[in-house]
Amino acid sequence: MKSLSKFRISCHGCQHFFITYDPNRPWGCRKFGFKGKNLPAQTVYEATGMQCAYYTANPSMKALRSKPRKKRPGEVDITG
Repeated sequence: MKSLSKFRISCHGCQHFFITYDPNRPWGCRKFGFKGKNLPAQTVYEATGMQCAYYTANPSMKALRSKPRKKRPGEVDITG
């Protein structure tokens, strides 16, 4: 197995990533068409030695991150 220490494996936020709810194969990739026990990016890295070339940011995740969060009553803004 190749060393994964320098590689940050993350499929979260990719439009091709999905959760299968199968305990034996909990994560999948629609682009590559497989499900597995490890995150798809980790499987791709172990097989090819390269980062996933098909990572595409999910548009709905971008919208969630760009919305400013509403302050709760009594919350103080410390960002300046």
